Amino acid sequence: MRLPESKIDVAVIGAGIIGVCTALELAERGMKVTIFDPAPVCSKTSYGNAGVISPWTCVPQSMPGLWKQVPRWLIDPEGPVSIRLGHLPRLMPWVLRFLAAGRPERLDPVADGLFRLSRGSVAAYKKRLAGTGQEHLVRDSMYVHVYRNPKAASLDHLGWQLRQARQVPIELIDKHALQEIEPHIADDFEAAILIKQQGRASDPAGIGIALAEKALAKGANHIQTKVNEIHPDQGSGCQLVTDQGVFTAKKIVMAAGVWSCQLLARFGIKLPLEAERGYHLVLRNPGITINHSVMDADQKYVASLMQSGVRVAGTAEFAGLEAAPNYARARRFADQAKKLFPQLNCADPDEWMGSRPSFPDSLPCLGAIPGVKNIIAAFGHSHYGLGMAPGTSEIIADYITKNIDHETLLPYSIMRFQ
Repeated sequence: MRLPESKIDVAVIGAGIIGVCTALELAERGMKVTIFDPAPVCSKTSYGNAGVISPWTCVPQSMPGLWKQVPRWLIDPEGPVSIRLGHLPRLMPWVLRFLAAGRPERLDPVADGLFRLSRGSVAAYKKRLAGTGQEHLVRDSMYVHVYRNPKAASLDHLGWQLRQARQVPIELIDKHALQEIEPHIADDFEAAILIKQQGRASDPAGIGIALAEKALAKGANHIQTKVNEIHPDQGSGCQLVTDQGVFTAKKIVMAAGVWSCQLLARFGIKLPLEAERGYHLVLRNPGITINHSVMDADQKYVASLMQSGVRVAGTAEFAGLEAAPNYARARRFADQAKKLFPQLNCADPDEWMGSRPSFPDSLPCLGAIPGVKNIIAAFGHSHYGLGMAPGTSEIIADYITKNIDHETLLPYSIMRFQ
């Protein structure tokens, strides 16, 4: 890695997929960019996702009536949601905002905000990977939601209605058609709903690494160091106080995921950003082929074949940022995956945990940060970072290079939480 230029146009804090895509987009527009992160590229939250790349994301996490299911999920040790009791008092304000975000009148504005960031994501990744030698890391796919009860596979449910209203290509299929698509699927799944024209990553971290290398080839820099403090522009640029010294940049893009709020706290900025933990289990010698990304619609976990094996990912655990991982949640995926694919070999597992940066309304914060000149938000993408990184990078680059108007970014404004 080269030493940074004496002048940095944009410092990107965070080497996850959001930061990497933003750095690449800015470098391609002729900006002098430096990425700062103490960890290697895409080695944290961006490493461990389910690999789903959807250009059709438009269903908020909070939906009307969801609260009725939460008690059942919480008492089920294999359920999709877990809350550590010691974290519950701190979590409750976020929960209340989360439930409020699911009001019917909020659904379409949030759905539109999600959809705008995800549209075209598969094509965008293919374009960005062109010439890297890693084009194979993004594959055309479908997202297969499988159901044991065929009556539950109804396109009349609200989530599917939101998709249909936005012309998302979906199809309801029966058991026979499902087994043709996924021959190893368990016999007790009676129906499925397909989301078509999707993509899937065979190595999510590999995508980020390839794009980071492309950004470096276009003149960007990467300094693997921790940023301890940031100082807004007061006439001579923004400052970053790091473990390797002080750097000055014309602008800072805050793309540090769940760690972003730590750097903003000294300015009195308090945001309802929760570290929503997700776990995965990689089954390294699966013994079967899975053709698409497959979600168990009841248990809310996803199985997908990657270069490293079958990755089974999902669940939401709320325990705070610093609590030790509960890898039992990852190990449970072995039994659940066997219920999905009975012939799956689970003898060689590898477990992982990461923290999703989740706001209660499912949308990220993008754009201006009140009171801190030339520091720009690009964090809080919850479950959707992989799919929304290309769209986010284009919006942030437009904001920096074209001075797009405030109204364009209003759905993602930090001010919605003030």
